[in-house]
Amino acid sequence: MGNRTPLYDTHVASGAKIVDFGGWDMPLNYGSQIEEHHGVRRDAGMFDVSHMCPVDVTGADARAFLRYLVANNVDRLTQPGKALYSCMLNHAGGVVDDLIIYFLRDDWFRVVVNASTAGKDIAWMEKVRLERGFAITLAPRRDLAMIAVQGPNARAKFWQVRPAAKAATEGLGAFFAAEVGDMFIARTGYTGEDGFEVMLPAGQAARLWADLKAAGVAEAGLGARDTLRLEAGMNLYGNDMDETVSPLDAGLAWTVDLKTPREFVGRGALERDGSRRALVGLKLLDKGVLRSHQRVVTAQGEGEITSGTFSPTLGFSVAMARVPPGVKPGDTVQVDIRGKLLAAQVVKMPFVRNGKPMI
Repeated sequence: MGNRTPLYDTHVASGAKIVDFGGWDMPLNYGSQIEEHHGVRRDAGMFDVSHMCPVDVTGADARAFLRYLVANNVDRLTQPGKALYSCMLNHAGGVVDDLIIYFLRDDWFRVVVNASTAGKDIAWMEKVRLERGFAITLAPRRDLAMIAVQGPNARAKFWQVRPAAKAATEGLGAFFAAEVGDMFIARTGYTGEDGFEVMLPAGQAARLWADLKAAGVAEAGLGARDTLRLEAGMNLYGNDMDETVSPLDAGLAWTVDLKTPREFVGRGALERDGSRRALVGLKLLDKGVLRSHQRVVTAQGEGEITSGTFSPTLGFSVAMARVPPGVKPGDTVQVDIRGKLLAAQVVKMPFVRNGKPMI
C-alpha cells in the first residue's frame, strides 16, 4: 500500500483504476482516459494533485536562499502571488527537480515540488541551507490538498461552486496566485489549458471535489494528465529530465538565468558544458505509436524519445526527443519501433495549446 491523498476514498467510490505513482496510490482513469482528455480540452476537468508537496520557505534569508538554490532568478518575483517556474540543480548541472515558486512576502515563498522527488528535494534543500547557513525554515505542507481544475470552462465552473473566490481571482494573470480564505488559488496548470490549481486544507478537499463534480467538471486521472501535458510540450520529471540531464539539454534553457552575475548551484557546470543536445517535437508520419526510449535516427546522429504517446486531440502520435544539435523543425527523421524504422517529422512544440492544434 502506497501513500494516499485526502481524496483516495473519493477516487475509489468513483470507480477509479488505482495505480502506484511515485509511491502514491493514484487514479489512472475513471473509465475512459480518452474521454477524460477530451473533457479537459473541450470543457473542464479536475485532477487530484495532492501527492505533490508544497514547501513553505520562511525567514529573513528566504529570497537569498532561493536565489542560490534554483537556476531561474527569484528576483523577478516582486508582486505578491507571482509564480516562477524553475529547475533546482545539483553541482554537476543535472536537474534535481523542476518546481514552481510562489512569492508571498520577502520572508515567505511557497515552493511546490513533485511527488516522487519530494523526499530527496527537501533533503537537498536542507543540505544547501546548512552548507551556506541561510536563516530560513523549510515547512512541508502535507496538511494541504491540491486540486487542479483545467479547461476552457474551468474557471467559470470553479466560480460557480465557490462564488466568493471570483472577486479575488477573476483578474489573476497567468502564473499568479491569490489567497482566498483557507484557499490558495493559482492560475497555473499542466495541461496547456486555462484554469486553477487550488491548495486548501485537506479536510475540505472532498467537499470541493464533490461540488465541482456536481457542476459538471469531469474527474480525470494520471493517464489524461500525461497525454494533455505532452500535447502541451511540458516536461515530465524522470522522463524528459533528471539528475543526469542539464536543463540546457532538456528544452528548458528559458528557465535558466545566466545573464545576471548571480551565483547558483550548478551554474559553473552549465557555463562549462553548455548545450550538448536538443529537445525537439516529433510527429509520426507512419502508423504506430511513439514511446519513451525508442531510438531516433537523424542525419546528425542518434537520439532517443523521452516522452511519446498517441495524441487524442490530433489523431496521430507525437513525442519529445533528445537529439544531436542541428536537428531542426522540418527535418525528417526515423524512429525505431519494434525493429522497424518509421518516418517522423521534427516540429515545433507545443503540439496543442488552448484546445487548438499547433502543428
